[in-house]
Amino acid sequence: MRKPLLTTAVLYALATSAAQAGDTVKVGIVFGFTGPIESLTPDMAAAAELAFKEASDTGLFLDGTTIEPIRADSSCVDAAVATAAAERLITADGVAAIIGADCSGVTTAVANNVAVPKGVLLISPSATSPALSDITDNGLFFRTAPSDARQGQVLAEIVKERGIDTIAITYTNNDYGRGLSDSFSSAFEALGGSVVMTASHEDGRADYSAEVGALSASGAEHLAVFGYVDQGGKGIIEASIDAGAFDTFILADGMIGESLTEAFGADMPGSFGTLPGSDSPARATFEEMAKAAGIIGSGPYRGESYDAAALLVLAMQKAGSAERSAIQPAVMDVANAPGEKIFPGELEKALTIIAEGGDVDYVGATDVEFTEVGEAAGAYKEVEVKDGAFATLSVR
Repeated sequence: MRKPLLTTAVLYALATSAAQAGDTVKVGIVFGFTGPIESLTPDMAAAAELAFKEASDTGLFLDGTTIEPIRADSSCVDAAVATAAAERLITADGVAAIIGADCSGVTTAVANNVAVPKGVLLISPSATSPALSDITDNGLFFRTAPSDARQGQVLAEIVKERGIDTIAITYTNNDYGRGLSDSFSSAFEALGGSVVMTASHEDGRADYSAEVGALSASGAEHLAVFGYVDQGGKGIIEASIDAGAFDTFILADGMIGESLTEAFGADMPGSFGTLPGSDSPARATFEEMAKAAGIIGSGPYRGESYDAAALLVLAMQKAGSAERSAIQPAVMDVANAPGEKIFPGELEKALTIIAEGGDVDYVGATDVEFTEVGEAAGAYKEVEVKDGAFATLSVR
């Protein structure tokens, strides 16, 4: 169970270097700007920066302090690259906290090797491996994305509801892929389904015809692809279409992106999957804000990125300080009840309430409600490829 290291009140009193009026607080954003989800991360980063700008523009954040976001590349897949990027942000740039990382493996590396040892708060909007629920983090790791333990169950239910009883699975050979494959397989089989073949694939290959040939030989008519939209998962789908092996694919969050449907949307009608999200009025408000700011993509984790940044802002305001040690205990205070509910575009309202000694319950774009280990419970969209693009069918 996650417990504060010290109470917010005590840390507020002890903080001796709280930001003064006119100061700048630096915050890191560690996403895979290169690598297997590089088409998704620019919008994720822009969404986080949207929240930082919203807070800075109010003039109310820590008595007029502004927030300077600093981007760094996690690569999504290379733990050494991600760790070095986070190390530079913390030691050279002096960031107060980090939004990120993005993919589960590099997030684990950043948390274990840099953030936790150095006492730096880490809020990921997209790391979904179930294993992250149990890391030893001293209360410093949070995620606005739900665990794949939940996504696997939701996707399995959708597959069964569609009358599909037999499938093959391929997954990217890392923490994210393995965790999601295990979660989905267990849930699908518990519902009476049969997984006739499970095989990992490596990212970065030029040709996936051998992998697709083996999967096709399993006799399954449907293929679940738990990979990355700009890497091996996309290659699996391309090889499947080229060989006529599969034409309907079951997808999860890492595969839901415009770069996939722009390339193959006409060749995979009826393919479907899940990604975190909702169709609430709050989500609609966020989408309007994002569009106005030039964030026009429809990929996953944009709302979660805005919410991660907003939570960090409000936690610092609650702590009365941008001191690294002061921020962590305040995150739960602003994320959950009690307090006045706060929606996208209402950071000025929230900052005012906190400054006046009140409490807030941040709901945000994704209906934030943290479990005791600091991760979102989460809702999921069911999407399907129609007319060459992903369309939302329902929210669960």
